[in-house]
Amino acid sequence: MNLLTAAQAESFKRFLDAHGAFVIAAHKEPDGDGLASCLGVAALVSNLGKRSYLFSAGPFKRPEIKCWEKFFPKKLPPAAGDEDNPGLIIVDCSEKERLGEINLDLTTIDTFILDHHRTSAQGQAQAIIDPAAPSTTVVVQQLYEHLIGPVDGDTARTLFFGLATDTGFFRFISPGEGEALRAAARLVDGGADPRRIYDAMNGGKPFLTRKLLGLMLDRAEQKFNGRVIYTYETAQDTAKLGQFGRDSDALYQLLLSVDKVEAVLVVREETDKKCTAALRSRGDIDVSAIAAKFGGGGHKNAAGLSTEGSVQFLLKGILGEFAKIFKPAGAESC
Repeated sequence: MNLLTAAQAESFKRFLDAHGAFVIAAHKEPDGDGLASCLGVAALVSNLGKRSYLFSAGPFKRPEIKCWEKFFPKKLPPAAGDEDNPGLIIVDCSEKERLGEINLDLTTIDTFILDHHRTSAQGQAQAIIDPAAPSTTVVVQQLYEHLIGPVDGDTARTLFFGLATDTGFFRFISPGEGEALRAAARLVDGGADPRRIYDAMNGGKPFLTRKLLGLMLDRAEQKFNGRVIYTYETAQDTAKLGQFGRDSDALYQLLLSVDKVEAVLVVREETDKKCTAALRSRGDIDVSAIAAKFGGGGHKNAAGLSTEGSVQFLLKGILGEFAKIFKPAGAESC
């Protein structure tokens, strides 16, 4: 990851100085990194004597983030719209469209973006986007340390949770990314408890999520000589077993642990006309590039998308992209 520069921190400070209040929002279907980043920015803003309004369109499907839902209304309070010259801070994504339906006119509002996704829109005038960072919370932490000082208490625990979420509790840290571990150590010194945070991330799963996990494992198939494993979830499965959250991370971990596998694809039927897909990989397989071809994005080794079409249509399309990657050397195209 890249260390935040004084110039970057100062650019964010100038944005904060230009406004008296802020709407802080992350992408719809939030995860731990996005929500923790929002809460970290809100703490930073509060320390500077500024007001902030948190927003998330939801839904809060993941059990480990349910405790934060009460802080993120699906509609902004009237006070947010009454503020004189408010600013918008988008975290963990770079497109206003990904925020979902929000009761605020975003066409003219001054905006600053904090993100770490490879597929984010680079070169924006008011943004700090570091694709080399393992989480957006690391970017937020460095801003906090530049502008406020050491992070401690609830904010340290929150930012550690976000960092641990996006790194698979540090399983996805690569050589040369030791700065992320140094950042985590500073949060532990500030009061973050790794053992309790691990339990919060991985415990308390509803029994039905175990049943759904078993169903999707039973449905899994291998392709390309075992280098890709795919499975899917129907809307009927979701209605019967998935109403109280999924354990997607456990599913990815189990499938990626299979000998010779390099990538995992999970397609979910949201409606009879719309599906989502999650892709995970290890090594040099860039699943964000595949997701981008279907309107999605993410990281090199973890990406997602949402698109029109049936489960079988989307499976065929994405597996077709994998086929281009795994095509034998010298093979002719059809």
